[in-house]
Amino acid sequence: MASERVTLTVADTDGEREVALSSPNRIVWPDLGITKAELAEYVQLVSVPFLSANGNRPVSLERFRDGVGGAGSPRPEGFFSKNPPKGTPDFVDAVTVTYNSGRRHPQIVLNRTSAIVWAVQMNTIVFHPWASLATDSDNPVELRIDLDPQPGTGFAEAVPAAHALREVLREAGLEAFAKTSGNRGLHVFAPIEPTHEFLDVRHAVIAAGRELERRMPDRVTTNWWKEERGERLFVDFNQANRDRTMAGAYSPRALPGATVATPVHWDELDDLDPRTFTVRSVPQRLEEVGDPWADMQAKPGRIDTLLEWWERDTADGLGELPFPPEFPKMPGEPPRVQPSKKNAANWDADGNPVDD
Repeated sequence: MASERVTLTVADTDGEREVALSSPNRIVWPDLGITKAELAEYVQLVSVPFLSANGNRPVSLERFRDGVGGAGSPRPEGFFSKNPPKGTPDFVDAVTVTYNSGRRHPQIVLNRTSAIVWAVQMNTIVFHPWASLATDSDNPVELRIDLDPQPGTGFAEAVPAAHALREVLREAGLEAFAKTSGNRGLHVFAPIEPTHEFLDVRHAVIAAGRELERRMPDRVTTNWWKEERGERLFVDFNQANRDRTMAGAYSPRALPGATVATPVHWDELDDLDPRTFTVRSVPQRLEEVGDPWADMQAKPGRIDTLLEWWERDTADGLGELPFPPEFPKMPGEPPRVQPSKKNAANWDADGNPVDD
């Protein structure tokens, strides 16, 4: 028996398009009974701020064929789509990007409401946009900082750190914007001029993170190794790397509560419960308070001051930090070995293994 299929008429800025949606009654979030059709409706309702934040960028689609598990069940298995799959319609754009390995291939770009609905048809739940635009994918237009709670901490601990980070970035000449992660953490973004490539922006993030760590040493850490973090919030500097992304603004999360990564005003943070921002509540929130990120790209700043801080810290002996394990070995990078397992006799001064 053929699966049920409906045709949605989707309003794009350049006209209406018809998008097929198979299995519209399939349950995506079982605890709430949210269907694939309701998710398609959600992305249409939030498409204007969604595209403002995530459009015209390379984007990775995190897809879940079997939906999201309920509370207490194992996390569902998803997979990522980066390049356009066979049969991608012509209203879904693409751009060729370069990855850390030097490999190049096309990556999906969402520029229309119909393209977001198509992504839902492909069982996408989480949208992961790059920090750069499709027109210049090598140079980010955002400095992104992920405040990642560790065991024993949560959203409440991330809030004061976010406020302090906002002041750090202001001192560096940048205006910060906040959004919930859709889970326990907070994301702090600052619009920047696209004058530097990803490695420079990563160094700027590390500089900001180290300054925040100095001001809140008992509550914030830039330690890459989990065994060294304790219950401090981790400033995840590696999210600033090329092809490393986080859930985009207004993207749902693959969590039982159907939470959404939601931009917020700074004066909302102290009394905020991020669990209230869901696929069902965010459209009404937009009607009532608007999009806190509507003007985010109006006045981008520069990372020059942060790079000066990076150079200062480097001169003081604070150099490069570890990269993710799948990245090629980077100049000046310390050994990618868990500190408790590292034998100093096996490594030279540059962090390279010593041959037997």
